Amino acid sequence: MNLAEFNERLGLTIEAQVFDDLTLYCSLITKWNPSINLVSRTTIADIWLRHIVDAAQLYPLIPSQAVLRVDMGSGGGLPGIVLALIARQFVPDARHILIESDQRKAAFLREVIRHTGLTASVRSDRIEAVPPLGCDLVTARALAPLDKLLGLIAPHLAEGGVAILPKGEKAESELAAARVNWMFELESQPSITDPQARILRITKLSRRPGVTT
Repeated sequence: MNLAEFNERLGLTIEAQVFDDLTLYCSLITKWNPSINLVSRTTIADIWLRHIVDAAQLYPLIPSQAVLRVDMGSGGGLPGIVLALIARQFVPDARHILIESDQRKAAFLREVIRHTGLTASVRSDRIEAVPPLGCDLVTARALAPLDKLLGLIAPHLAEGGVAILPKGEKAESELAAARVNWMFELESQPSITDPQARILRITKLSRRPGVTT
């Protein structure tokens, strides 16, 4: 995939330097993947569409005023690294925290940060053990069913914060289950890489009265 095609798919105007950084990131995934299984081996040949575009499509949904941005269960950095690399062009003062409890994957994330010069930090802890962060944005991909995921997110979101969560074909059933315990405002849109997937943009998140953890 070249820069022009990447921008056309996303409706963004990514600069060549960002695209070069994303290309470097792809090469690092390819290098490390045989050792620590960052992504499915069957998707490596189509890494740009299956992973980079899939993650980058979240970026237009992020409020430009979001300063502290947290990616939970970052794994190999999808979507957190991709979004942070793009943010460096548009919101260079944004701060990024990647939470990943797997020590090997956390080491990979630090290697990507070192190679790309990205301003980001890695917390190699379980999410439940991280003190409240008061963040403006939370992203998470394939981490947990929505009801459980909202329980992980809620302690860390600042007032007015946003959660942007890609979900697969079970998005509607997960939303129904989550609404039993949670109140929130929702914007939902189809994924541009998977017709059965949805991107959920959740605001005004709170636990329903009377519901305990």
